[in-house]
Amino acid sequence: MADVEHTIGLLLGMEDDWPRAYESLLRRLGVVSGPDGKSHRTSSVRVTIEPFNLRYKPRHDLVIDRLAYWYYHPREWLKKIALMDDVYLLNSPFTFQSMEKHAAYCAMMRLGLKVPETVLVPYKNPLDNSRYAYTAARYNQSFDLDATAEQVGYPMYMKPYDGGAWVGVSKIRNPDELHTAYDASGERLMHLQASVEGYDVFARSLSIGPETMVMKFRPEQPMHNRYEVQHGFLTASQGDEVVTISRLVNAFFRWEFNSCESLVRGDDVHPIDYANACPDVAITSLHYYFPWAMAALLRWTVYCVVTGRKPRLDTDTSVYFAIGDDPSLSYAEKLAAYRRLADDYFEADKYADFCARYLGNVDEIVYEWVSSDEYQSLLRETVRATYPVHEHEKFLAHFGGLTDAWIRDNAPSDHPDRRP
Repeated sequence: MADVEHTIGLLLGMEDDWPRAYESLLRRLGVVSGPDGKSHRTSSVRVTIEPFNLRYKPRHDLVIDRLAYWYYHPREWLKKIALMDDVYLLNSPFTFQSMEKHAAYCAMMRLGLKVPETVLVPYKNPLDNSRYAYTAARYNQSFDLDATAEQVGYPMYMKPYDGGAWVGVSKIRNPDELHTAYDASGERLMHLQASVEGYDVFARSLSIGPETMVMKFRPEQPMHNRYEVQHGFLTASQGDEVVTISRLVNAFFRWEFNSCESLVRGDDVHPIDYANACPDVAITSLHYYFPWAMAALLRWTVYCVVTGRKPRLDTDTSVYFAIGDDPSLSYAEKLAAYRRLADDYFEADKYADFCARYLGNVDEIVYEWVSSDEYQSLLRETVRATYPVHEHEKFLAHFGGLTDAWIRDNAPSDHPDRRP
């Protein structure tokens, strides 16, 4: 028996693929030795939603939240266990409003990142609030939407300040499209953001703790085909900047499970979306990259509970702003300073050492799992639950081929499947 037992809570919505994968990998990992000389066993439970007394003691050491960004009851439960019980949360519930993107834009602009020109415009339609008419009549200023758009410059995007999954996003090329999109926005609060035309690469980076996977993203493709399996599509300096921005955002807001979208044009990296309370980790969209995501999630969560990593709810924004506001620092110098802060927050060196010493078998465990009938069963069941019957064969072949490619690329050096 393990000397120390840890419990990780999974707060879930409609997802079932990655939770099943994570649960399976935790079981396969079994007992882990820790730097304290003790043996540690970590198990997971799916969190249920029910009344809770504010003084009750939760059983969880850590919670992976995928629900509370829209469901307020579990959000308040997260706040309670963070404030009263020091339960470790991968994403702070106290910076959720920054996940609405507006605050994230503001913070990253102040830090000097190359965020495209952005304007927040008032609601098109009156809010469903009895006080709106009085307030609007007295304080709302009439404005010229066309003049505002000219300040941003065509082409641009109109997108919800609190949106996700590209819902409500429109490309605006001229005044007619501007007014059509604004009229359709209704009671949604919208940003106008300048388009980065002629970009070379759309990069989407998924970060879990101190690990980041940068993937080539094609937003115009259907979801199963958006992540293109391609290596070396960024130069070393471009890749380093994309990773630095991703980890800076996460360290700044205390997010440890988040994705970032950046447009790379020449030597410039323009972050356009970096606040995702529920980043995509579905097997049917990440496909080739899904095993990496599960391995990173396994490593980071086990590291947190075994080492007793303490949650840091305070955000220390002044430390970052001191760098961003310093006119003597170049952009490259600021990025380097931000990277040091992010690496310190995520304990990057300590984490790497821990993984080498105590989790060195994770890659082997994940490889054997992806090669197993259990993984194939998970893939089949997910495809059947996601797509109509007449498309099952096509998508099973599609994702099966991508899985085979991952197996060939990640086979041990002495394995017959190893790709030369």
